[in-house]
Amino acid sequence: MPVRSENGRAGNAAPVPDDITNFYDKMDNEEEEEEANFNTEKIEVLQKRCIEIEFPLLAEYDFRNDTINADINIDLKPAAVLRPYQEKSLRKMFGNGRARSGVIVLPCGAGKSLVGVTACCTVRKRALVLCNSGVSVEQWKQQFKMWSTADDSMICRFTSEAKDKPMGCGILVTTYSMITHTQKRSWEAEQTMRWLQEQEWGIMVLDEVHTIPAKMFRRVLTIVQSHCKLGLTATLLREDDKIADLNFLIGPKLYEANWLELQKRGYIARVQCAEVWCPMAPEFYREYLVTKTSKKMLLYVMNPQKFRACQYLIRYHEKRGDKTIVFSDNVFALKHYAIKMNKPYIYGPTSQNERIQILQNFKFNPKVNTIFVSKVADTSFDLPEANVLIQISSHGGSRRQEAQRLGRILRAKKGAIAEEYNAFFYTLVSQDTLEMGYSRKRQRFLVNQGYSYKVITHLAGMESDPDLFYKTREEQGQLLQQVLSASDMDCEDERIPGEGGAPRPGGSKRTGGLSSMSGADDAVYMEFRKKKEHLHPLFKKFRG
Repeated sequence: MPVRSENGRAGNAAPVPDDITNFYDKMDNEEEEEEANFNTEKIEVLQKRCIEIEFPLLAEYDFRNDTINADINIDLKPAAVLRPYQEKSLRKMFGNGRARSGVIVLPCGAGKSLVGVTACCTVRKRALVLCNSGVSVEQWKQQFKMWSTADDSMICRFTSEAKDKPMGCGILVTTYSMITHTQKRSWEAEQTMRWLQEQEWGIMVLDEVHTIPAKMFRRVLTIVQSHCKLGLTATLLREDDKIADLNFLIGPKLYEANWLELQKRGYIARVQCAEVWCPMAPEFYREYLVTKTSKKMLLYVMNPQKFRACQYLIRYHEKRGDKTIVFSDNVFALKHYAIKMNKPYIYGPTSQNERIQILQNFKFNPKVNTIFVSKVADTSFDLPEANVLIQISSHGGSRRQEAQRLGRILRAKKGAIAEEYNAFFYTLVSQDTLEMGYSRKRQRFLVNQGYSYKVITHLAGMESDPDLFYKTREEQGQLLQQVLSASDMDCEDERIPGEGGAPRPGGSKRTGGLSSMSGADDAVYMEFRKKKEHLHPLFKKFRG
């Protein structure tokens, strides 16, 4: 019978080799940190696969015990007081003493910038802030100076128009397109990019993070290395269903605020949403029914009744002392409306200096109460004074764009406590056109947030106003001739080239299902004449 030894093994068993015993002892008694090196191009694939097998990777940064990266001298100013929901969102990020990567969703005007600044002040390591446009870069710089102890020497900008020297700066603010630019750069920009890629960033703040799933912008995450990523957005929406990619590109959703709850507590404005139905002028509708080209869209956007409704609402709100923003995706309509009403306008080619000048006048000049803007102002335009928004042209059935535009007037308003609503959001829609279907699609997100749309079929007093344009059939006929003589380029919505990069390619023609045609995937339905190719000579003869 075999004899048992003290360690419980059978006495006649072969002895365990010393190297194996030592290996197991080492595993039992020591905590070892293993480093795995991955190809940066494959990290996204790895993260996605981990989510698919329900083992998501969580990125956490132990910034307090990081002795390799030097701290930056930045703190919140005493005047920076966080609201309860802002504190709650940051607790989700720093709850375990580490900085957890993820996305925070707050309505426009609810203080996303302060959340981002506070996160940078908490981590106290070198910070990189990524925005959509040069205007938002300037606004982020001002937010850091307003809420934190950072000064101009600590903050540097990297845009096509402002290239501060980055050496020694603790906070770099730039745009997605400047980082992902693939064409030849200037020597100065090349040096800045090389410096940027060599740094080990403590925190990366991604403003309007819903843009990241785009194929070009997601390259940012492989070009720049950071320990912690904080995504900020008001609308966790994309019409192409790629929003789920943020789970492995950035991290999970850490916090999302309830819009109506913030409205009840006075943190954001109380908004009246209205859809104004504008009957098509007879001549315009006749052309609309027979036109089979992209001019269909221009006809319902340039509808004289829509123009008159827009002019009437602008005049009404200017008399009240309100500040009004008018949005149009179509540049032909944008210019025509703005020039005819003698109002300033901003669109893609408008220079940075001119944009800032127009926005400053809108904020502080009592004589400039209305501005016209294209889709460049959909995101990251900080206009707290605006309390009226009128939409005359939009991009198909995009729910995200609808919510982003509402956000331009959501910032809490001073005074006007007695009124039920202190901000107004109008969507002007030409009746019995494709625009009505798109409008319904666009409203889904805001309706789910608890907002309701009031339908206005008649603006009282508009018909009797003698100062409105396009009252006579002769004036409407002249406008129709301008629309019919417009080029195909004029009929298209504005395409915004990436700052510092090549223009985006144009849209592609493709067949789609009913959902696509109604705007579900951000596509726009249009009809085109096909060229008749390879006709038999007999057909040509008969046609002649």
